[in-house]
Amino acid sequence: MTTAVPPFGRGRDARTLVLVAGALIACELLVLGVYFSFSSYRVLSPRYVLYPFVWLNVAVLALLTVERPRATGRRRLFSLGVAVGYFALLAWLDGTLGVGTGAGTLRVLSLPPGWGPALLYDDAVRVVLFPFKTVGYAVLAYLVYGLVTELTGPSGLVGGAVGLFSCVSCTLPVAAAVVSGLVGGTVGAVGTATGTWSYDLSTLAYVVSVGLLAWRPSFATFSRGRE
Repeated sequence: MTTAVPPFGRGRDARTLVLVAGALIACELLVLGVYFSFSSYRVLSPRYVLYPFVWLNVAVLALLTVERPRATGRRRLFSLGVAVGYFALLAWLDGTLGVGTGAGTLRVLSLPPGWGPALLYDDAVRVVLFPFKTVGYAVLAYLVYGLVTELTGPSGLVGGAVGLFSCVSCTLPVAAAVVSGLVGGTVGAVGTATGTWSYDLSTLAYVVSVGLLAWRPSFATFSRGRE
């Protein structure tokens, strides 16, 4: 049997979430102000400076909002496997993970907060880690873990897999990752994000997906309908 408890032991009301969001935004604006006061970077498109914080803030608020799923046995292993595979799929499609050149290089790029510090590793596999995407995809995978845990109740493991891939909020980030990889590409976007709409689309898809996965109204409605 699966039980769910609110994160940190208690739920979060709207007022608390607003206060947390306000504190996050204030701190982030302060960090950006200090950074650009001493940095040689020039802001050509402000939205690209702010997008990483949209991802991070939405991720934090989602973790404070959703209930933490608890499962045991096969259900837990199955849900965890789906979540890890979902993370890997998103990372592969948008270029965060890829086939390496075998160069055996490791670089750390000093980029504006949220974008950096970025880690670039190239060997048998290529890994390009931006902080906001790493956190964002991890939170999406966590939300998918909770969703699959919920769906693998009475309908079984197969029903959970079918429900996942018929879920718009789950497949939307996959489509956005494809667009991001085709239009911009993670590696090519380092320092050259301006001039492409890939991050606009992926940010919109991310916010919508996290909102739907955290809310999940359709599954509750569906369950009541069956009862």
